[in-house]
Amino acid sequence: MKTAGWRCEVTSKYRRLARQLQGQIENGVWQPGDKLPSLRETVKQSGFSLMTVLNAYQLLESQGWILAQPQSGYRVAPCQHSPANLARPALHAAEAVDVNAFIFNVLQSGQQPDCVAFGSAFPDASLFPQEQLARSLGRVARHLTPDQQLVLPPGCAELRRAIARRYAARGMEVTPEEIVITSGALEALNLSLQTLTRPGDWVVVEAPAFYGALQAIERLQLKALAVPADVTAGLDLDALADALGRYPVKACWLMSHCQNPLGVSLGVQSRSRLLALLREHQVPLIEDDVYMELYDGERAPLPLRAQDPGVLHCSSFSKTLATGLRIGWVSAGKRAPDIQRLQLMSTLSTSAPMQLALADYLASHHYDRHLRTLRRVLQQRKQRFYEALCQLLPAQVRVDPGTGGYFLWLSLPESMDATRLYHLALAEGITIAPGRMFAAGEQFRHCFRLNVSLPWNSRTEAAVGRLSVLIRALISGC
Repeated sequence: MKTAGWRCEVTSKYRRLARQLQGQIENGVWQPGDKLPSLRETVKQSGFSLMTVLNAYQLLESQGWILAQPQSGYRVAPCQHSPANLARPALHAAEAVDVNAFIFNVLQSGQQPDCVAFGSAFPDASLFPQEQLARSLGRVARHLTPDQQLVLPPGCAELRRAIARRYAARGMEVTPEEIVITSGALEALNLSLQTLTRPGDWVVVEAPAFYGALQAIERLQLKALAVPADVTAGLDLDALADALGRYPVKACWLMSHCQNPLGVSLGVQSRSRLLALLREHQVPLIEDDVYMELYDGERAPLPLRAQDPGVLHCSSFSKTLATGLRIGWVSAGKRAPDIQRLQLMSTLSTSAPMQLALADYLASHHYDRHLRTLRRVLQQRKQRFYEALCQLLPAQVRVDPGTGGYFLWLSLPESMDATRLYHLALAEGITIAPGRMFAAGEQFRHCFRLNVSLPWNSRTEAAVGRLSVLIRALISGC
């Protein structure tokens, strides 16, 4: 049984890599005749084994996407599959963002206890170490002194030191003084954006973007520059360069790893060019990195903060330990005092007992072991859902698994409206996250995001089956 499981894992890896490369060719990243990175370069960039990369290249060769040339590696095949003049997605500039009401309604509908919550933003809570966290909280509660019941910004010193040690383990120099503990990553991101902007300023976000970024822009009366991103290459850096050259941008809010909702991660060269563009135009970056621990493969990707100490790096424990903890942070560098002052005027502080309990749990050294198990289970569940959807859905529907995390991004034919699918599915006790949640405009109305962290059982299998029936009916016009 172990051998069969290993073979299945290897097969899924090389097919996933082949799909990524195929998507890059389809989207014009690689043009006909271009030389692809060597096998060893791809091994280094992807983290896959040499055999996995070789199998992926051979699969693409057998399908006619690339050609093997003796002593010269692989090149993209002449134009059979890839479009000659691929149209670049348009930059979307929104003077006003108005998405909060729709997002609120969708999130509220997902609270129904009997729903199959494919629209949820959080992983399956049963995957969290609830008993260990409860023991830590109990220990803290028994020894809590009066002066520990309120911890003002920047937050609990023990927790900030624990986070700084996790940065150090990745080779990053981040001091506890740079870290501000917040009520989840969303507060860290909102405070960072508020520190860098004033009403009426332009802010770059991705398209599609995490809906929290759009809500923050709406609340702070900012203007959104939505730079297109795709499921294979990530952020369109040419479009970003265009935006930075044409608009007085005051901040960027981006996800470099496991972007929500696409699941795509920026490559090494793209990361370097992104930072170079922002430095050239003197635009600060807010890095939303809440999925930093939910990577695929053996190696943890470094955040952009590792290359530029000026990046405001925001993350949390909500996606890895417990949603209800609501403990996040921002590594804010020299801007840490500004963020502390804003936090003091808004939420005052983050729950002191929760901070102390989390510091106690991290001191037990169980966290990394838990993360290894969590990553493995999420990868297995995502693969199971992906295979089922690919089997059940018609060819007109594209399913993109991304890299890491627990979301799938699905694209219906462009004439369709996923919001209609959302309402039909909701009537049957199934939630999805329609594409309208992730953009200020209508450009992703035919797309939706699925949370596939749920266990594959008779209930979720039936929900996937029913969702596929609804999609087929919509496509056929029934």
